Amino acid sequence: MSRNDGGEAGVANPAFFTPPPEGATARWPFLPRFVLLNAGLVVYGLALAAMIRADVGLAPWDAFHYGLARTFPFLKIGQASIVVGLVCQLIAYFALRMPIGIGSVSNMILIGIYIDLFLPWLPSPGSPFLAWCLFLSGILVSGIATGTYIASRFGAGPRDSLALGLSGRFGWPIKQVRTGIELTVLLSGFLLGANIGWGTLAFALLMGPAMSLGMSLYGLRR
Repeated sequence: MSRNDGGEAGVANPAFFTPPPEGATARWPFLPRFVLLNAGLVVYGLALAAMIRADVGLAPWDAFHYGLARTFPFLKIGQASIVVGLVCQLIAYFALRMPIGIGSVSNMILIGIYIDLFLPWLPSPGSPFLAWCLFLSGILVSGIATGTYIASRFGAGPRDSLALGLSGRFGWPIKQVRTGIELTVLLSGFLLGANIGWGTLAFALLMGPAMSLGMSLYGLRR
């Protein structure tokens, strides 16, 4: 797998990233890409906070983190998230040759901060219909936000690095890889005793296509 000076995620096929119509973000200067990175992380944190506020089920990774914290009482959910993120990043780096960039580290640190920042300001939905509208909108926005910070070429977050690495290594479509990962951690969270709702399943099935859409907006191969 390749590495380059632009800090983009390394892939086995150099054509994995195709130039978007306005020009490849790999050729953007540092500052615009850094702004793109942080915009993606802020929006992603907002989307996760919205899905939590909707209260129709934990997202698969959050269910997995909750299950780990429940199984190992010395871990808090946030600490479990950091541990899992570190494990995913190490697998992506050593087994799949995905680089660790500014975006990888920022993802692990900043997402939780943004969730805590936005959550108190989001009103609770007044009906199940509004709750599902909020949750489904959160999935769509999180997919677009994922494509945004990946397009900054500072390195994908730990879980996205794992998905991108598997896609690049085996040539599988990213939406299928991400969906498979989400279903796997969903099952793991359920077996560890996490509370599963219909929103959990919806996230597991829809996050892959949403991420694919977000990447396509920047000319990244889906």
